Amino acid sequence: MAERSTAAVDVADNSGDEPLAAKADEATTDGTAEAQESAGTSPRDADDERSSPEAASATPDLHSGHRLAQRYRLEECVTRLDGFSSWRAVDEKLRRAVGVHLLPADHPRARSVLAAARSSALLGDPRFVQVLDAVEEDDLVYVVHEWLPDATELTALLASGPMDAHDAYQLVSQISQAMAAAHREGLAHLRLTPGAVLRSSTGQYRIRGLAVNAALRGITAERPQRTDTEAIGALLYAALTQRWPYENDAYGLSGLPKGVGLIAPDQVRAGVHRGLSELAMRALANDGATASRQEQPCTTPDELAKAVAAMPRIRPPEPTFTAPPEYQRTTYQQGTYGRPSARPGASVTKPVTAAPPAPLQSRTGKALKWAVSALLIAALGLGSWQLAETLLHDNDPGDPGSTQTNPSNGDKHAPAPTKPLRIVKATEFMPDGSGIKPEDVPYAVDGKSDTAWVTKQYKGYANFGNLAYRKQGSGIVVDLGSVQDVRGIKIDMYRSGQKAEVLAADKSASAPSSLSDFSQRLTQLATAGNSLQKNLDEPVRTRYILIHITELPPDGSASDFRGGISEISVLG
Repeated sequence: MAERSTAAVDVADNSGDEPLAAKADEATTDGTAEAQESAGTSPRDADDERSSPEAASATPDLHSGHRLAQRYRLEECVTRLDGFSSWRAVDEKLRRAVGVHLLPADHPRARSVLAAARSSALLGDPRFVQVLDAVEEDDLVYVVHEWLPDATELTALLASGPMDAHDAYQLVSQISQAMAAAHREGLAHLRLTPGAVLRSSTGQYRIRGLAVNAALRGITAERPQRTDTEAIGALLYAALTQRWPYENDAYGLSGLPKGVGLIAPDQVRAGVHRGLSELAMRALANDGATASRQEQPCTTPDELAKAVAAMPRIRPPEPTFTAPPEYQRTTYQQGTYGRPSARPGASVTKPVTAAPPAPLQSRTGKALKWAVSALLIAALGLGSWQLAETLLHDNDPGDPGSTQTNPSNGDKHAPAPTKPLRIVKATEFMPDGSGIKPEDVPYAVDGKSDTAWVTKQYKGYANFGNLAYRKQGSGIVVDLGSVQDVRGIKIDMYRSGQKAEVLAADKSASAPSSLSDFSQRLTQLATAGNSLQKNLDEPVRTRYILIHITELPPDGSASDFRGGISEISVLG
């Protein structure tokens, strides 16, 4: 689909998923974070903070408690500038928080805002903050959108420091894929700033302000795909360095030194991932690649998404466990169990070591030693003779007592060696109808050890965050195409410490989807290591096998959890 030169849809940065307590005219116009933070707002551009008297007078004079359409009750004004205002509100019909943009119906941008909001609502992509309603009523135009109180703005995430390589990789991967999908539908953002990106509690990034934000401010671009791609590059640059890739400070981040120009992230901060550093330069330097490998620049979100997919997958850091503080250590852990600790200045008495008993030197002791030695020699000789007789006996095929397998007398053949069975299809196990990352399931059966199906990060609880719709866990179902004799399984886990089991559906099952459909157990539910292997004593007849995960291991901290599956092999 051709690029559009104007913005189409989105939710404005300053009316998003997290409550913002202060109006724009209460914040300072120089962009200082102190006044904004004390008011509960996040840092924005200076043009977001200024509100001219003419613009303010044109803004509808509404107040907290006002109802729109007898349904949306305004609670708190979070932005008021340039003739429009943004509010946190309550949908009294559905009893949930929402965000609302308001502007007069005769506002010069009212028609474009309505068109942008309605186009955005048609996209219906969950990676964007959804537009719920767009109405012109009583000389007002208002746009209602989602409000996500549990999400964290990227501005706040970067305030605590740069991201590690895995988190930055997830950021650029998810944002570029989402914007590529939006541009395929003709929608642009044009104001993709740290305030427009949110990270949910599950680690999913969501974008607010798709076209609606630009339409509210009258922003257009001749090449919207290039504009959004460069914005994604700036977000990645900031995530890697905690610096804004331009000379001016913005969004609570320091800019680059004046007169130096654009320098690669790995030259700004030590330890930056080389591949991500080059990727940021390819997205930012659209007039020509300046990355060290001189690769072609990325000028569209789709090109950037493909460049991210071509990179080797960056795995999350292994969880680290710190030693307990001194006050939590017991005396047993310190090696002083049962002994009083020495006081300053007190002499330390060394423990007395008991001397071993003297060896037997008498005539009786010598006789005893000779008797024990003779018994040991006799026992060794007898054991060697019995072992030799057994080996000779077993190697004699004519001996009627031989244990050699003989097919003619009805003995069973040695079991045939197993071989991998062909997996026709793999799908995510979704007992409650909600998937985690179904699009990544093919990575678990592609025969490559460096790719994997990886869950999102869950907070607080190892059982998928203790979420109601994840109470049956998750996993992957493999389809062998037809009923086969399964003799074993070999599964490479994404990380050790996952609680998992392997189940098989009955041979008569067709498209099993619930846990009860998998009635045959191949392994017990237990904590797995880096791999999960089992050779079955008797083959199991089945077509569908479920690798079922119920608990996840820690992911970088004791309160974050993530798991997954790297490779699945079914043996027959």
